[in-house]
Amino acid sequence: MPAGAVTAGGADSASRVEPVAARAADALSRPFSVRGLTTRNRIAMAPMTRQFSPDGVPGQDVADYYTRRAAADVGLIITEGTYVDHDAAGTSDRVPRFHGEAALAGWANVADSVHRAGGAIIPQLWHVGVTRAEGAGPVPEAEPVGPSGVALNGEPKGRAMTQKDLDDVIAAFADAAAAAERLGFDGAELHGAHGYLIDQFLWSGTNRRTDAYGGDLVARTRFAAEIVAACRAAVSDAFPLFFRMSQWKSDAYDAKLAKTPQELDALITPLAEAGVDVFHASTRRYWLPEFEGSDLNLAGWVRKISGRPTLTVGSVGLDGDFFGAFQGVDANVTGIEQLLDRMERDEFDMVAVGRALIADPAWAAKTLHGRTGEITPFTAEMLKTLH
Repeated sequence: MPAGAVTAGGADSASRVEPVAARAADALSRPFSVRGLTTRNRIAMAPMTRQFSPDGVPGQDVADYYTRRAAADVGLIITEGTYVDHDAAGTSDRVPRFHGEAALAGWANVADSVHRAGGAIIPQLWHVGVTRAEGAGPVPEAEPVGPSGVALNGEPKGRAMTQKDLDDVIAAFADAAAAAERLGFDGAELHGAHGYLIDQFLWSGTNRRTDAYGGDLVARTRFAAEIVAACRAAVSDAFPLFFRMSQWKSDAYDAKLAKTPQELDALITPLAEAGVDVFHASTRRYWLPEFEGSDLNLAGWVRKISGRPTLTVGSVGLDGDFFGAFQGVDANVTGIEQLLDRMERDEFDMVAVGRALIADPAWAAKTLHGRTGEITPFTAEMLKTLH
C-alpha cells in the first residue's frame, strides 16, 4: 500500500486530510511494466468504437483524438476495435481496419503521434463473428460466421465455421499482432469480450459445437487459446499481449461465462498458459463484486486466480453504466474514492476509462493533479464528434 494511504472502511476513513488528490497521485501515478512495455501511470483509455475512419483508414483526426489524451497524462491508449483481415470480420466500413497498406500507414501515424506526446499505445484486434450485419461492412457479400451459426439470442444466423475458417482467422489475428509490433505499437489487445467472435466460442449460448472447439468450458477456450498462442509466436518476447474479456454480452447482459471462481479458473488458465500477459476485465460497473462472499470485482478475481496483471473498466468516474449513452442518457461526474480503495489494496493493476475520456480529454491530468472539479461531464451528444 502506498505511504499514507488509508484502507477502505477503516476507523479513520472519515478523517482523510487530502482525500482524493494525494491518494490519486499515490495510487494512479505509479508506472506499470509488463514485458517491454512501461506506462507512466496506471490510467488507460478504454477501447471505444467511434466509426470515424472512412473506408477503414484512420486519418489525422483519429491520430489527434488519441494524442490529446496521451498529452493529458493517459498512460496507455487502447485503440478502438480494429478489424483483422478476414472477409467476415467487420460490420461497418467506418470502423478502422488493421490490415492493408493505407490503414496500416494511418495507424503508424497514430502510434508515432501518441509516442511523441509521451504515451504508450496498443491496438485492439477484433472480429465481430455472428453479430455482423448481413450485407454490410467492408465485404458486404461475406456471410456472418461463428462457432455454430447461432446468434446471441439463440436464433440461427450465418454459418458455423469450418476448420479452414478457424485457421484463417487465427492467422489473421497473428498477422495483425505482427503488424502492430512492426509499426511501433507497444503491445496488442485481443478482443475476447462482449459477445464477439472469440467470446462466442467461450460462451455455451453460442458455441454448440461437438468437435474439439466445443463442449465443456475448457474445450470452449481452445479457439481463443490458439489465437493467443499464434499471436505470441508472431511477436517478440518484449511485446505484451492483452486479452479483453467479459461475462456480459450485448443483448445478453446477465450472461455468465463463469458462475464460480472455479469456473473462472478453468476459463482463464488456458489463456494465460497460451501467452496472455494482461487480462482486461470488462464490467458494466467496476465497483460490483463478481461472486458472492467477496468484494473482489471481475478484474480482482482474474488477478487472484491467474497471477497475471489486470485492468478494470466499467463506468469509472460516472454515475451510471455505459448502456445509457446509446439511449441518449447523459452521465454525471462522480468521485473515484472506491476506485482508489481498490487500487491501494492491489485488487487490479490499471484502470481503463471510457466515456469520461470522451467527454474530457484531460480527465487523467485533472484527476492526477487534484482538479476533479474542472472535469467536463459526459453527454450522449459527444458521441457524434471526434474530439
